[in-house]
Amino acid sequence: MILTDEQRLDWLRLIRSEKVGPRTFRALINQYGGAAGALEALPDLARRGGRLMLKVCSRAEAEKEMAAARRLGVRFIAMGEPDYPKTLQAVDTAPPLLALRGSADVLARPSVAIVGSRNASASGLTFAERLARQLGEAGYVVVSGLARGIDTKAHKATLETGTVAVLAGGHDRIYPAQNEPLLQAIVEQGGAVISEMPMDWEPRGRDFPRRNRIVSGLSYGVIVVEAARRSGSLITARFALEQGREVFAVPGSPLDPRAEGTNDLIREGATLCAGVEHVTSVLEPLIASGPRLDQGAEEPHYTLGSEELWDEPDLPDIVRAPVRPVMPEAGLDEEAGAEEADLIAFLGPSPVAVDDLVRQSGLSIRNVQMALLELEIAGRLERHGGNAVSLIVGR
Repeated sequence: MILTDEQRLDWLRLIRSEKVGPRTFRALINQYGGAAGALEALPDLARRGGRLMLKVCSRAEAEKEMAAARRLGVRFIAMGEPDYPKTLQAVDTAPPLLALRGSADVLARPSVAIVGSRNASASGLTFAERLARQLGEAGYVVVSGLARGIDTKAHKATLETGTVAVLAGGHDRIYPAQNEPLLQAIVEQGGAVISEMPMDWEPRGRDFPRRNRIVSGLSYGVIVVEAARRSGSLITARFALEQGREVFAVPGSPLDPRAEGTNDLIREGATLCAGVEHVTSVLEPLIASGPRLDQGAEEPHYTLGSEELWDEPDLPDIVRAPVRPVMPEAGLDEEAGAEEADLIAFLGPSPVAVDDLVRQSGLSIRNVQMALLELEIAGRLERHGGNAVSLIVGR
């Protein structure tokens, strides 16, 4: 699949619209046969769900972002296109569009993520640098988040062999600013820098965990070199486990707080990593069998301050599928809207399985999906693990 320029613009508009995240994007594309139809339906979906106003990204806004991307040499690649990384595409919450600066070639090669503390010890930095270099020499692309400390060492050690930096903000807002020269070196030496965020997006606290699920999703395995308890690197490790990736941890001194998280990972079953052979021996058979699909585990909702990580609630398993054009049944929208009130009667603050909603309401599964989408776009529905939903009280 290769999108036309018009389709790419519609995809950008849809993913930049309010209340539309990766899962909702897929559901809308599947329901309306394409982004153009979904954009047209969004305001009515929101109204039927009880929300009077919904910010839909305008054509002018999308064209402005496209122009800003071209000025920086950034292009948008869509899920399903040849340049989109296959490992990431297998992830449940993969971004529909990636803003890519640099070469797409490295995205097609086997990747390993190296993450760790921003305030790493000298020994941690030395080990990360050596391990990254050896992985590069063994044919792996090293993925990290362009942060200070371990990330920086991993990128620098693999400039010549291939590295991918995943940004928490937009390409116009590099964080930390001190790593802009490193980003330029990555691009100039054949690596790649990617982001799912708008070009001028200034990264906030909740955007770093969002970035981390891309770091792990691109990779066959994640190596945590140093991490204190409750650190962002452990969030990356958790994403990796839920995405069916391998997790490796470098052991450290029990006297160093920066090793508490990695030592905990080893106790919990992560593979101990003391050398490159500990990684390659595990990953080689996995690479031979190809990327594993996301396990579809419950989405982690990390709370940072008063903001949650995800703007969109979880979608049911029945819409967790590759994007494919599926045209709605005749009269489906009208029927689903009329029966939404009946469905709400079966919902409450306690989670209920979607399958139970279908059985108890007597509605078709497609009409239930439509009604849930309406409530979701309106911000009135919460998704839970196990394909369960609940009504948000007070909305």
